[in-house]
Amino acid sequence: MKKLVLLLGLISITTNAQVLNNKQEFTRQDSLRGTNNEFRNWWDVKKYKVSVEPDYQSKSIKGKTTITFDKIAPQQSDLLQIDLQDPMMVSAVKLNGKKISDFKRDGNVYFINVGKNIKNTSNQLELEYNGNPRVAVRAPWDGGWIFAKDEKGRDWMSVAVQGLGASAWFPNKDYLGDEPDNGMELEIITPKDLVGVGNGRLVSKKEKNGKTTSTWKVVNPINNYNIIPYIGHYVNFKDTFEGEKGKLDLDYYVLDYNIDKAKLQFEQAKLMLKSFEYWFGPYAFYEDSFKIVEAPHLGMEHQSGIAYGNKFENGYLGRDLSGSGWGLKWDFIIVHEAGHEWFGNNITEKDVADMWIHEAFTAYSETLFTETYYGKDAASEYVRGTRKAIQNDIPIIGVYGVNQEGSGDMYYKGANMIHTLRTWMNNDEKFRQMLRGLNKEFYHQTVTTEQIENYIAKFSGLNLNAFFNQYLRTVKIPTLELKQNGNKVEYRYTNVVDGFAMPLRLKDSDVTINPTTNWQTINNSTITKAIDVTINPNYYIDTHIIY
Repeated sequence: MKKLVLLLGLISITTNAQVLNNKQEFTRQDSLRGTNNEFRNWWDVKKYKVSVEPDYQSKSIKGKTTITFDKIAPQQSDLLQIDLQDPMMVSAVKLNGKKISDFKRDGNVYFINVGKNIKNTSNQLELEYNGNPRVAVRAPWDGGWIFAKDEKGRDWMSVAVQGLGASAWFPNKDYLGDEPDNGMELEIITPKDLVGVGNGRLVSKKEKNGKTTSTWKVVNPINNYNIIPYIGHYVNFKDTFEGEKGKLDLDYYVLDYNIDKAKLQFEQAKLMLKSFEYWFGPYAFYEDSFKIVEAPHLGMEHQSGIAYGNKFENGYLGRDLSGSGWGLKWDFIIVHEAGHEWFGNNITEKDVADMWIHEAFTAYSETLFTETYYGKDAASEYVRGTRKAIQNDIPIIGVYGVNQEGSGDMYYKGANMIHTLRTWMNNDEKFRQMLRGLNKEFYHQTVTTEQIENYIAKFSGLNLNAFFNQYLRTVKIPTLELKQNGNKVEYRYTNVVDGFAMPLRLKDSDVTINPTTNWQTINNSTITKAIDVTINPNYYIDTHIIY
């Protein structure tokens, strides 16, 4: 999750995301991280195997990453780029079993001289690493490793690196456009009194010399920042959900003293799954199970291992972010973070500039969950209530190629954009099939904004070029101007991009007007006063009467 900025009085709250800081100038390091350059574009990651052993006292970690990759294009260089952020260090490198000594650091990347003798398939790059990773001061809003204590004063560790990047703690190809096609294994080495929990399914657990090695496996593609170890005094309980693809295993890990509260609160996970499978299609990771893990921070969408820190309360830490009252009916972290399993984990952005694909649809999942259980009017009240969070500071789409996201408005301006589109379509079943179609068309894929825009436009049958330009690429809110001309009402759009001409339905009416930037007259004998014209409030626009 990312940079959600909510205005509550004079307080700005950032949640569910790490701020990437909206830079005005960018460096070579930004480009190395943000682009699929000549040191990356010729090889494709097939699988990660990550081993990690943290030391709480020294706040250090050590381990090994094995990257299985294929050669997919001619090499443009003998150098292969691996990302690992300072102060973490690569100490040894092997390629296909042979030691490589020629590797050099350049800021937050290593360039490894692999020569030209790369196999077409199944290369294995082994990277030993160690160091003191960046420590998160206020996770998940700033990224890094988390060395915390639970309520009993016992060691509790995890990681939250969305935005900051997985290369903050282990070496990898830290590029969102290349997920490991065949999944990953995560080996967590802990003192024997601690439990290590990872993504996917537990495949082995071994004890030796006072330490426990827990190995977790994911068979589906997974983006790097979702690969997460949780380490603490966990206990486990299980459940199942009968979903669209059959029986889905539900696995829950919480601190031992919270199990009774968790058993009650986590019942909402089945309500969430029922709602989101209806709206979005089947959960995309049945093979890896669905899991919620109590975390030493608020929450994050870690694939098949959702991080949970909402204190077993409804709302967002007991608050309703919409101010409508409906946000206190359900647990924000269970609903929002799990919504990312469809938008963010199943469908993943190629470039962080397109993070709205994750956040707008997932923020709207809150509205759809509300609709499932409390009705469409309640859902509309909820999404409209979130408009107070919108800042219109910078565009929702960020800067491409430099690891730079757009505005935090990607959450609730994005959600209201989707709600506006749904209102325009005026066909809820078609809208639902569009959401399901997105998750089917782009199943386990990384995508661009252009792909999503084109799919929605084709499916809806609407000309949406100006619509998306307006809401994603500008900070201007369309304004409908009304004025009285005798006993007639005239109207037009202002504050819009070229070509913006979304039709508008009047509130509680079948009357539709078709504004452009030119003045027009409402040709309806029952509408004679501008002050009486009320537009359906589910459109995210402004209305202004000229007197």
